[in-house]
Amino acid sequence: MPGHLALVTDSTAYLPLEAVDRHRIRVVPLSVAVGDGVFAEGVEISPKDVAEALRSKQRVTTSRPSPETFAAAYRAAAEAGARGIVSIHLSAELSGTAEAARLAAPAVPIPVRVVDSRLVGMALGSCVLAAAESAEALDAARSGARAADAGAAAGAAAVGGGGTGAEATEADLDLVVAAAENRAAGTAGFFYVDTLEHLRRGGRIGTAQALVGSALAVKPLLHLAGGRIEPLEKVRTASRAIARLEEIAVERAGRQPVDITVHHLAAEHRAEPLAERLRDRVPGLEGLYVSEVGAVIGAHVGPGLLAVVVSPIIASSY
Repeated sequence: MPGHLALVTDSTAYLPLEAVDRHRIRVVPLSVAVGDGVFAEGVEISPKDVAEALRSKQRVTTSRPSPETFAAAYRAAAEAGARGIVSIHLSAELSGTAEAARLAAPAVPIPVRVVDSRLVGMALGSCVLAAAESAEALDAARSGARAADAGAAAGAAAVGGGGTGAEATEADLDLVVAAAENRAAGTAGFFYVDTLEHLRRGGRIGTAQALVGSALAVKPLLHLAGGRIEPLEKVRTASRAIARLEEIAVERAGRQPVDITVHHLAAEHRAEPLAERLRDRVPGLEGLYVSEVGAVIGAHVGPGLLAVVVSPIIASSY
């Protein structure tokens, strides 16, 4: 049973480049349109470009990758020796990306499992990394078993007509998907935005909610719930909102082992101090990352975003 299990995600996972390289994760970019130009996220346009465009009141929109773009990524993985693919993407409530991936899956000669994480940012990224670690452990286990008992494996393949390899791949894909879904189930994302206007324009939050926030001059705290962006609390000032965001993250983390990511858009001066305070206050902290969101999410939240992703670390059998 040659080959490895490949991981594919999209550019809204905002994974550290080191993690992408180490786990050989294929990242399919979404597109960002600014004025008359269309750019691939993470390749042709930066968060700074989007922040400047939004500040200057330019129209900024986003779009999913095409099914053919996903098919090309899947074919490349197959040609590189993959025996199966797990493709994990941002919430289908926010984008048609997962649907495009599903449409592409039948076009490749190896099995593809598409997972709607119902998350975004490093909330999605944490699921991808959990899946990658599971896939690598399974590949190592399969490789070790073949090396230890090559003769028996050859005999079993002769008797079974070659079906054993395919069945093992399907079973392994089930385990990798489960690793991603288990991590997703415990992961939470909370965020503060200076204004709801960008979310309203992009259709990610209702007009009524945006109007209420503007009329009362409140600073909204939001969260991901059921794959959607939903209001969580309303606070009167930015400083109080950020303090409350910190408290929510500390409460969510508890004392369990967790990874935490602090995301921002053009707000590093807020993100770095918040990260340091969380480092001091979360006893089970394993990994702490500070990351600027990319152009796609930036287009919908606007400059000033501050977000915290809390992702409990779940022990896996692989």
